[in-house]
Amino acid sequence: MSRYKKYDGGDPLAPPVDLAEALDAIGEDVMAGYSPERAMAEFLRRGGKDQAGLDDLARRVAERRQEITQRHNLDGTLQEVRELLDQAVLAERGQLARDITMDDGDRALREMQLDNLSPSTAAAVSELASYDWASSEARERYEQIKDLLGRELLDQRFDGMKQALEGATEQDRAAINEMLTDLNELLEKRRQGVDTDDDFRDFMGKHGDQFAGPSGNPQNLDELMDSLAQRAAAAQRMLNSMSPEQRQELMELSAQAFGSPELMQQLARMDDNLQALRPGEDWSGSEQFSGEEGLGLGDGTGALQDLAELDALADQLSQSYGGARMEDVDLDALARQLGDQAAVEAKTLQELERALRDSGYLKRGSDGDLRLSPKAMRQLGKALLRDVADRMSGRSGARESRSKGLAGEPTGSSRPWQFGDTEQWDVPRTLTNAMVRQGGERPMRLAIDDVEVVETEARTQAAVVLLVDTSFSMAMDGRWVPMKRTALALHQLISSRFRGDHLQLVTFGRHAQVMEIEELTALDARWAKGTNLHHGLLLANRFFRKHPNAQPVLLVVTDGEPTAHLESSGEVFFDYPPHPLTIAHAVSELDNTARLGAQVTFFRLGEDPGLARFIDSMARRVDGRMVSPELDDLGAAVVGSYLGSRATGSSYAQQFGGWGGRGFWVGG
Repeated sequence: MSRYKKYDGGDPLAPPVDLAEALDAIGEDVMAGYSPERAMAEFLRRGGKDQAGLDDLARRVAERRQEITQRHNLDGTLQEVRELLDQAVLAERGQLARDITMDDGDRALREMQLDNLSPSTAAAVSELASYDWASSEARERYEQIKDLLGRELLDQRFDGMKQALEGATEQDRAAINEMLTDLNELLEKRRQGVDTDDDFRDFMGKHGDQFAGPSGNPQNLDELMDSLAQRAAAAQRMLNSMSPEQRQELMELSAQAFGSPELMQQLARMDDNLQALRPGEDWSGSEQFSGEEGLGLGDGTGALQDLAELDALADQLSQSYGGARMEDVDLDALARQLGDQAAVEAKTLQELERALRDSGYLKRGSDGDLRLSPKAMRQLGKALLRDVADRMSGRSGARESRSKGLAGEPTGSSRPWQFGDTEQWDVPRTLTNAMVRQGGERPMRLAIDDVEVVETEARTQAAVVLLVDTSFSMAMDGRWVPMKRTALALHQLISSRFRGDHLQLVTFGRHAQVMEIEELTALDARWAKGTNLHHGLLLANRFFRKHPNAQPVLLVVTDGEPTAHLESSGEVFFDYPPHPLTIAHAVSELDNTARLGAQVTFFRLGEDPGLARFIDSMARRVDGRMVSPELDDLGAAVVGSYLGSRATGSSYAQQFGGWGGRGFWVGG
C-alpha cells in the first residue's frame, strides 16, 4: 500500500547541489592555511554566489529575535483585566445612578465601595469578589475577568487553551480540573518510577482530545513531558521578565481564575513535577521587552518559546561547538521562525555538506582530521589550470604563430582536446561530435567539447623541478597562496596531459625539502628567515641525475637573494645581507645544473632592484631566462614557460618563449 505526504524538500525540480564552487573556495582557503574542515565550515558560513550561507540565516534569526522583543511588552493580560474592570465599574455606576427604586443608603454604600477601590488592579478585583452587582452588564464584565484569567493561565501551559475554552461551561471547567488532577498523578508516578505505558494510554484515552492542539498528539509520556516542560519553562521565564509590580499583581489575580484558587494550585503542582522531571529546561532565564503591543499570558509564553527556539537556532547556525554538523539545524523550527524558504536554504547547505563528505573530495587522515583527497586535488587543479588558460589566451604580445607537424608520433586514436594540446585536430571525429550534439541542426556550430585531437606518443620526456621560495618574505608579502596555486596548476597539467614527464616540487626556506603536492597545498606559512637556494638546487640536480634520459627543466620562483646555504656538515649557514660564501655556493650548484643541460627559468617576485640584478646575472650565466610576472599572472608564467621548454621548436616554444606583454620582462 502506497502512502503519500506533503513534499517538504523545496523545489523538486531544482538541480543537484553543485560542488564546483564549493571545492574552488575550499581549495583556496586550504592553500591559505586553513584545514579542510575549517575551509568547508567557512564556505558554509559565507554561502555561494546564489546560495545563502549560515551567516545570512543567523542574521535573519537575530533580526527576528529583535523584532519580538522590541515590538511587544508583557502586560497585555493586566491591561485587558484593567479594561474589563473599568467597564464593570462604569456600568455599575450607571446602574446606581439610574435605579430610582434603590434605597439611598444602599446606593451611597455601594458608591463608597466603588470610590475606595484600590488603585492596584489585582487588589480591586479581589475587593469586588463579594460585591453584589446591581448591573447585569457589570456582573458579566467581572465574570469575564475570572474567565479570562483562567483561560490565560491554562494557555500558558497548554497552547491553544485560551481559544478552546472561550465560552466554556462549568462542566468544561470541571473536565479541565479533572485532567490536571490525573496529569499530576501520572507525573508523580513517573517521579517515583512506577508509571507504565498503560497509565499513559489510559490518560490519553480519557483526556486526549484536550491535547490535539498546535503541538500535535504526544505518542508517549516523554513526548508529553517535553512539550509541557518547554511551555511551562517559557511561562516561568515570562514571569521572570516582568517587573516586580507586574509579577505581584499577576500572582494575586491568579487566585481569581475561574473564581477559585484551585486552578492555580493544580498548575503550581504541575510546574513542580515538571521542574523535577525536566531540570535541563531554562526555568530561571528572563528577557527584556520594550515594545508597545501587549501580550497576554498565553501569547507571551509563546513569545518566550519563540525566543528560546531562536536562541537554539542561533547556536545551531553558529556551528561553533565540537562535532557541529549541518544536520544539527532544526529545519522545522527554521521554517516556523523565518519561513519555508529559509528552511529550503538550510537544507541545501545540509545536502552540500553531506555531498562534500560523501563524494570522496574530503578524506579522514590517520589523525582523524579531514584532508583534501587526490580527487579533490585534481578538481582544484583543473579549475586553476582553466584560470591559467584564460590568462594565457588573453596575454597581450603573445604571438599566434603555428608550426606544422605533431609533437609526437600518431597512435592511430583520437581523444578530447585538453588545455596544453599541440596535436592536430581529428577533423572527422570533431565534426561527427558536433552533428550528434546538434541533432542535424543547421547551420552546424562547433563547441569546444566537440574537438578531438590526434593522439600521439611523446618523442621526449622532461624531468621538471619547480623550486618555490617558502621564506619569511613570501608569507609576509602575500605571495604564499599564488605560489601554491602555481604549483598545483603545473602539477595538474603534467599529471593529466604530459604523464610521461617527471615532476618534483621542492620548497626552499631556511632549508630545502621535497614535497608532494598535497603537502605543499596544505603547508602553513613559514616565518623562519632564510632563502637556501643552494640546498634547493642540490635536490633539483639529484632529481635530474635520477632521470638521465629526460630533458631537465628547472623553474625557480623566488622573491629574495640567497641568504642561507648548506655546509658540508649538514648544518645551515644563515646571514643577512647575503654572505659572499652563500652566493658562491648557489652559483656553483647552478653551474652543475647547467652542465646537466637543464633549461632554467627564474620567476622574480617583487620590485627589489638588487634582486633583479642578481637573478638576471644568474639567468645569463646558464643561458636561461628571467621573468618578472605580476603576482596574479605567476601561474600563467610558470605554465607557459614549462610548455615552451617542453615543446622546444614547436608552436608553444614560439608562443611562450619570449613574452613581452604588460607585467613581464625577459632577460638572458
